Amino acid sequence: MKEIKAIIRPVRLDDVREALGQVAGFPGMTITHVEGCSSPARHQPHDFKEELLDYSPKVRIDIVIDDQYAKAVYDTIKRVASTKHVGDGIVWMNTIDQFDYIWQPDS
Repeated sequence: MKEIKAIIRPVRLDDVREALGQVAGFPGMTITHVEGCSSPARHQPHDFKEELLDYSPKVRIDIVIDDQYAKAVYDTIKRVASTKHVGDGIVWMNTIDQFDYIWQPDS
């Protein structure tokens, strides 16, 4: 099992969700609204208002998925979330040692 996490621009969420729905094995995702900031060396404000903001709204996506489908989901997020500008976000993948659903049918 793999865990895929991404921090993306909120305006890209609908497109990412739609694209992931077309990927084989996509199990669903958890969304969290977060705020983030970049290192000043990586960020060049486009206007004065942006210079005054320490943090910008982002969306975090969490997905746990079978290994065989993980790369396709990872690549889809990276491709669809991009606006080709600094601040598009990040995506990463980890191995899950153990995974279970909390709800289990009665035996």
